[in-house]
Order: sequence, then C-alpha cells, then structure tokens
Amino acid sequence: MSVKVDVLLKQTCEWLRGTGPNSDIVLSSRVRLARNLEKVAFPHWATKKQEKETLETLEEAVRHIDLLKGSLFVHMAEIDDVDKQFLLERHLVSREHMMQPDSKAVVVGDKEVVSLMINEEDHVRIQVIQSGFNLQECWRTANRLDDALLKKVKFAFHPEWGYLTTCPTNTGTGLRASVMLHLPALVMTKQISRVIQAISKLGMTARGLYGEGTEAEGNFFQISNQVTMGSVEEDTIDNLERIIRQVIGHEENARKTLMKQNREVVQDKICRANGTLKSAHIISTKEMMGLISMVRLGVDMGIIPDIDRRAVNELFILTQPAHLQKIEGKMLSSTQRDVKRANLIRRRLEGR
Repeated sequence: MSVKVDVLLKQTCEWLRGTGPNSDIVLSSRVRLARNLEKVAFPHWATKKQEKETLETLEEAVRHIDLLKGSLFVHMAEIDDVDKQFLLERHLVSREHMMQPDSKAVVVGDKEVVSLMINEEDHVRIQVIQSGFNLQECWRTANRLDDALLKKVKFAFHPEWGYLTTCPTNTGTGLRASVMLHLPALVMTKQISRVIQAISKLGMTARGLYGEGTEAEGNFFQISNQVTMGSVEEDTIDNLERIIRQVIGHEENARKTLMKQNREVVQDKICRANGTLKSAHIISTKEMMGLISMVRLGVDMGIIPDIDRRAVNELFILTQPAHLQKIEGKMLSSTQRDVKRANLIRRRLEGR
C-alpha cells in the first residue's frame, strides 16, 4: 500500500464536515468539468505514447498553478488495488479511472476540496466538492481552476458545440454539477420514486453514493444535471439549485409528517439502529449503511443528541472496505472487515 496515499487517512474530507447550508439533508455539493487538450487524440483513441505525453503536459501545468500548490500527485500505475479503491471511496477517482492505470493520475488539493483526474474518459476532469448545499462556491472555484489551466494549455473547443468531450453527452459546457442528499423520510413514506421521476422529466438524473452505475445505499441519492449543451454554466447551476431546493422541501415535509403521524415508530427505528451499531460485533457494509442512515436521521431530528453529525458522516467513509484495510495496514478478508467495521463503529459512537 502506498505511503503517499496514506497521508489522506490523517485528514477529514472537506465534504464530510457536516456543515454548510441545509447540511441536515445535503451531504455535499460537487462540480466537475470535462476538458481535453487541443489537437491531441482523446484518451480512448490515443496511443500509449500520446497518453504519456498528455500526462506529462498536464503534470507540468498543474505544478505551476497556485490553486494546486502543495497538492498530492498520484500516478495510478504506482498504487495497488486497495489504494485505488480507497481513492474511489473518498470520491477522488471514478471506477473507470481505476482500470488500465498506465499514464493516469489524480491530483488532490488541500482538504480534498479540489481534485483532478488525468487521462480518465477525458484528458482532465476538474472536480470541486464542498460540504452542504454549496453549488455556487463549487462552481466559482472550478471556474477559477479552469481559467488557470487555460493559461498553461489549450483545450479542444468548437465555436458552435463548445468544449469537445469523449462522450457526446458532456459536450458543450462539459459541466456536471451534483448534490448528494440524504432522503430517508422520502424513502420511508414511499415518495422517493415519484420524486425521482419528476426530476428526470426536468433534465436531471439520480444515482447512488458513488455516481453512475451505483444504487442508492443508506438512503443517499446523487442528483445531477444531464444536459451540457445549449445552456451556460450559471443557468445549469441555477436550475439544479432550484430543483434541489424542491427536493429538500419534500424531505423536510416528509420528516414532519413521519413525526406527526408515526413518531413512536420513527423513534423506535432510530433507537434500534443506534443500539445495534453500539453493540454489534460483526456488521456488513450494506447493513451498516442502512443503520447509519437512521442514526444520522436521529441526529438531525434531535432524537439522538449525544452524537455529532460529522462523526456519523465520517463513518460512511471510514467503514468502507479499503479504508478499513488502510487503517489496519494490511489486507483483510470479508469477515475480518465486518468485525473491524463493527469495532470501529462502536468506538466512534462512544466518542473514542
């Protein structure tokens, strides 16, 4: 396992702080920009020599950008599978970026607010992620970094189509804005399907905790824009914000309804989840996600006053398979991970 990547274990991701606007429902906000170098074959068509040259070009550019001074630069080919999974769990790389790692890299800025994937689906993916409902700040930071990169390299751009990307669905602005929401009340009141159908008709899509191709676990849903062509970035952000505010309102109303009509049932579910997590000696990732979701709901609704939201947020990441193995400093079997996960949760919830 890479000592280089281990430094991330010593810090808490910015987006796990549990603060920021509407942080009781919104875990994080994120903006990604897809860019490709001008007159250079895109990653899926590039030769190994071209991929290597692209990596060298972007690495040189990154090292001279103030916003990225002191960043961690990780070559994907130099780390093992656990480290790759670890970066995925921290939302710093995609599943695609873990595959065929030659000439691929990730740049991780201070507190993991800013990061870049190099030679993923596109030459560079700029990412900014913040705690709470904070899309505007994410966009401003991503835009500054995009401008800084433009001073070092030229991006593939068409005056009619906009920024050119490997996948046509990203062509235009190249912008993907997303918000991670915790929506247990909408799930419990069986309204979530109706909400997801409604947002899909408005040009948005809902995914799971780790984005495309993943299911919603722990009642977490990642809602993002689908359209990148024909609108400016600010309009995309504003439109997503408007829809997210509506979803937040639906979740708030669902929580009020639950407490008004089924208070005892809700309190029972929350207290049972808390009790199970504080006493379990073996627990799987799937079971943990469901129980932690209920505990977080209890914290946010004041039913569990002695646990901090940040501590609960951190458990979502620290108890994932690669994180457990990084903490232990060795490979663990599935059963060993389930035991270590339960032990870590007990200690954290007891304030140790």
